[in-house]
Amino acid sequence: MAQSRDGAAIRGTVLDSTHKPVVGAAVRLDPKGALGALETRTNAAGVYAFPGLPNGSYILTAERSGLRSRPTSITLTSLTDQTADLVLEPPAAGDMAFADQPNFTVAGIVDRTAAAGHGADTSLRASESLTRDTTSLKPDTPTAAIDTKEEASLRAALAASPGSFEANHRLGEFCLRTGSYSEAIPLLRAAFQIDPSNQGNEYDLALAQKGAGDSGAARVHVQNLLAHENTAELHTLLGDLDEQTGDSLGAVREYELAVHLDPSEQNYFKWGSELLLHRAVDPAIEVFTKGSEAHPKSARMLAALGAALFAAGRYDDAALRLCAASDLNPADAAPYFFLGRIDGVAPTPLPCVEPKLHRFLDLQPGNARANYYYAMAFWRRQKASDDPHDLEPVETLLIKATSLDPKYDEACLQLGILYFTEHNYEKAISFYSRAIEINPQLSEAHYRLGVVYERTAQPAKAKEQFRLHADLEKEQAAAVEQQRQEIEQFLIVVGGKSAHPSPN
Repeated sequence: MAQSRDGAAIRGTVLDSTHKPVVGAAVRLDPKGALGALETRTNAAGVYAFPGLPNGSYILTAERSGLRSRPTSITLTSLTDQTADLVLEPPAAGDMAFADQPNFTVAGIVDRTAAAGHGADTSLRASESLTRDTTSLKPDTPTAAIDTKEEASLRAALAASPGSFEANHRLGEFCLRTGSYSEAIPLLRAAFQIDPSNQGNEYDLALAQKGAGDSGAARVHVQNLLAHENTAELHTLLGDLDEQTGDSLGAVREYELAVHLDPSEQNYFKWGSELLLHRAVDPAIEVFTKGSEAHPKSARMLAALGAALFAAGRYDDAALRLCAASDLNPADAAPYFFLGRIDGVAPTPLPCVEPKLHRFLDLQPGNARANYYYAMAFWRRQKASDDPHDLEPVETLLIKATSLDPKYDEACLQLGILYFTEHNYEKAISFYSRAIEINPQLSEAHYRLGVVYERTAQPAKAKEQFRLHADLEKEQAAAVEQQRQEIEQFLIVVGGKSAHPSPN
């Protein structure tokens, strides 16, 4: 191919489904890891060109009149020009309902110090905690048990035929499945050397290398596979590798491409989670909403949507989605945990929450958190009551939570608060002290212990607890701020205008 004087070029023709040139098609080139995309339109012959490009990886798409090409991955090396023809296709059945395009573009990274959030710091911290937990929500699929007989059989087969592709691949695949990445890699690499054309084995090798933290080696194999076939699975794996190496911008673009190629529940969830993790809250809501519409039986999609709505300060909407998630799979504890946490920091009680937490307690009476969260929801409802007997169920549930989990610091703290409201200072001191013994970093327990010491005429002890509280608050605020600054925030463009994250 010819070589551009100032850099390489990517050029080609946009075609319709009958392979006729398309005039005026919008062609978009996303430089991987760079800021912003390049756009052009095809000429009267249906031809487009992006000249003067530096070496690197790019994603190419074209669109015209509601038709869109499949994303094409191109890597420029040695400033050598590349040609790529793009074919416009109608949206596949079940594809994304954004008119094939989301209502936003991730254009780059903004200043890391501009932390986004809504409400008081307590709500913000709760939101950030929910966001981190959202990314670890698992799909509703059972985990396969390890078959020791299968393992013995596979090892025997390899011992009998050490030069066999099948024997190396099957044992390597087994080790990959069980998370033994360091053992899987040499087996899958041996199989690759025997038959480098087997794409399934090469994909497994890339997965094992990713699992072992060797993202560079894994990327080489994924790029090689993409040269043969452009699949959502490969773009998802590239996104995972980008995230592993700190390229969050590259990761979110790969996850978006994966959704366009295959709008599966897993791909929607990956894309939305990446957006939420990097504080692109409104885009995350959009993606999780579309994902929930496409996969209405996914409890984790609804739970993730609830977490995103909570991050946007939409507490009632968040509770409704989380309550719906708990209805989809009542035995799954995760939506209840989310419900209990948002109900504890929302400005007012959330109507649907208490009945769902009551069901959680009925289903799992031996779960310490089920007892704790229902106790707290019940207590919130009883706040206006002056009858001390109304709080007896709260005391019973909290005591049960601490007996089920003797290390449950929050339950001990709340028992201390309960006894303090009843002027039972001796028990309040006992449970505050127990909470601190379990978790010395629980700053609220230090503060409240200081208050009760002050109330019982023990000023020296009170002063010491207030000092510990102040020191912990400073340390924890600094740690939280450091975490916020370490998370890159996406610069979102909506309707051609930048939408910066909202400041605190």
